[in-house]
Amino acid sequence: MSRVVIVSNRLPVTVERAGEAVRVVPSVGGLATGLRRPHEQGGGPWVGWPGDLAGLDPEQQARVEARLSDLRLAPVHLTSEEVQRYYQDYSNALLWPVFHSFPGEVPLEMGGAAEYERVNGRFADAVAATARPGDVIWIHDYQLLRLPALLRERLPEARIGFFLHIPFPSSDLFRVLPQREALLEGMLGADLIGFHTASYMRHFSSSVLRVLGAWTDVDRIRWRGREVRIGVFPMGVDAADFAGTAHGADMDEEVRALRRDGSRLIVGIDRLDYTKGIPRRLLAYERLLREHPELRGKVRLVQVAVPSRTEVGAYQEFRDQVDGLVGRIHGAFATPTWSPIHYLSRGLDRAQVVALYRAADVMLVTPIRDGMNLVAKEFVAVRDDGDGVLVLSEFTGAAAELAEAVQVNPYDEAGTAAAIQRALEMPEDERRTRMTGLRRRVTRYDVHWWARTFLERLREAPAPVRPQGLEVSPRAAVQDALSRLRAAPHATLLLDYDGTLVPFAPTPELARPDRELRDLLRDLARHPRLAVHLVTGRQRDTVDRWFGDLGIGLHAEHGFWSKLPGNGWQLAAPVSTAWREPARAILEEFAARTPGSLVEEKSAGFAWHYRTADPDFGAAQAHDLMLHLSTVLSNAPVEILPGALVVEVRPQGVDKGKVVARAAAASPEGSLLAALGDDRTDEDMFAALPDGAIAVHVGPSPSRAPLRLAGVPESRAFLRGLL
Repeated sequence: MSRVVIVSNRLPVTVERAGEAVRVVPSVGGLATGLRRPHEQGGGPWVGWPGDLAGLDPEQQARVEARLSDLRLAPVHLTSEEVQRYYQDYSNALLWPVFHSFPGEVPLEMGGAAEYERVNGRFADAVAATARPGDVIWIHDYQLLRLPALLRERLPEARIGFFLHIPFPSSDLFRVLPQREALLEGMLGADLIGFHTASYMRHFSSSVLRVLGAWTDVDRIRWRGREVRIGVFPMGVDAADFAGTAHGADMDEEVRALRRDGSRLIVGIDRLDYTKGIPRRLLAYERLLREHPELRGKVRLVQVAVPSRTEVGAYQEFRDQVDGLVGRIHGAFATPTWSPIHYLSRGLDRAQVVALYRAADVMLVTPIRDGMNLVAKEFVAVRDDGDGVLVLSEFTGAAAELAEAVQVNPYDEAGTAAAIQRALEMPEDERRTRMTGLRRRVTRYDVHWWARTFLERLREAPAPVRPQGLEVSPRAAVQDALSRLRAAPHATLLLDYDGTLVPFAPTPELARPDRELRDLLRDLARHPRLAVHLVTGRQRDTVDRWFGDLGIGLHAEHGFWSKLPGNGWQLAAPVSTAWREPARAILEEFAARTPGSLVEEKSAGFAWHYRTADPDFGAAQAHDLMLHLSTVLSNAPVEILPGALVVEVRPQGVDKGKVVARAAAASPEGSLLAALGDDRTDEDMFAALPDGAIAVHVGPSPSRAPLRLAGVPESRAFLRGLL
């Protein structure tokens, strides 16, 4: 069995210092607990930040390092500035609110991106230094979104998994991030990407399509010659361990005191974070007491709010808001013998938390956004007495699994108050029926099931291979092609336009040639040993207007029309036109139904462009359009051709490959032919080149061309190299 290398922002330990003594103690929490068994059984290291060790003297640091080594923990040491910029400023102050759908919490100055990239690179170096061939590498969470791709650069054949423990936002929100392309490309360095829920996975797929233009086929994405799998793996808790703790624990004295006056307990345990919905929960509880005075003196809310990210300004303001609401409710409803709220602004140990779970009549888990929320599952795991009611926000990942909970919209104050009242009044048989269903799922699909399932899926994924044929050609190969062209007695260039000589534009008319390109083509045409042919899918009138004065060969509508220097436009071959009206009607209908799309009419055929349409909807419409056209025009002499955000309908037998013979016939005998293109239509041109010719693909898509340039700037630089 291959080793498992785990990578997370923090190591699963805490370094404690007491005078001269230092201890390395296990951390508590969902991730540390969930990955403990894979780490113990996997045989590999756990890579992460050990915390701030700057205050330790050299001898203490040596003891800590030795202990970490014994535990198979590989530390990545960070400076205080790196922690502030990478962790606080970027991960927590920027990524956290965007991923949790809180764009209003995004700071005006979005700093830390450079440090985030640099620290992710340091993690990549650390993993590469400790990994062995055949290892399975499992990376965790939003602090390391760039790591899979950076590690892929260092270990191209590694098997890499990535799991996101927080929500993935809608594509509209994700695109708030200035580094959105880099973050997605980072995640796509993995072989398998896991999410808690299907909705998070859909949001990710939509963002990949909208930002990077890569389409998701059910559960896989083709990206730079690799297949990236995506999947849903809802994380659980160590249900057996929690049940064992609950079974052997006595009721905590502090918890027992809360019940001495006979009050029924409503419990909330959260980090003090604006995503957890504590203020709205307090408002709902206040409304409950105001509308149901009979509950005063008979219920008590125990709210634990563990301080979190106190260095971030938004959290300090949030704490003041919670403190103010607690004081308001207490002042309005407390009596000399009863307090409506028992508020704890500190962390509790595990025994105290379990005691509260056991004592709760109603457990409130009402975040306004949460990736999973393991508190809900911990509560269920502890309640082996079969009683208690879980009130759960529908905006948690857990809501997709825990159908027997009383689910609420935490933004609905009245609805949440009514749900709490319903939970307090729920008959015992209903409480037990609901808890039975909850416990069945929580105990069966625990954290060990989660880890085992993800690692099995990662091991079953196609073996990682170094991408073939999609890398930019080495500089030496490009220079060799240039040398051959410069040394040839005569060379003929066949050049595509959109995506090869100019970048794609939202609409065809906006991709006009700039002065630099026109000067380049004119200089090439004037060279005594070069002939230039522009081979494009654009209409002949447009091509003539833009390039007719440059003295180059022009071939419009994929070669349906040709114009050689000194001659007029000539039709390649007569074609049937009976199919045009049915095709036009279908294309116009789809353009009307797809905002942002348009129909470009040509003398030979049509092009339906959807570059400015909604990417998801446009891609789906393009698929439906091709099916519809294929059915209606099944017996017509036409081809239906998908391109870069375009669907073209053109006569059969007319393609760029036919231009090669015409250009060769117009060139001196023995001319060296070279073709540059970027999409499917240019493959016909490459296929028609004679032996010994030079074919150059521009961009990242698959191609038969043996040479590849990165993009339009490199394509122009290649042509300038001929001068």
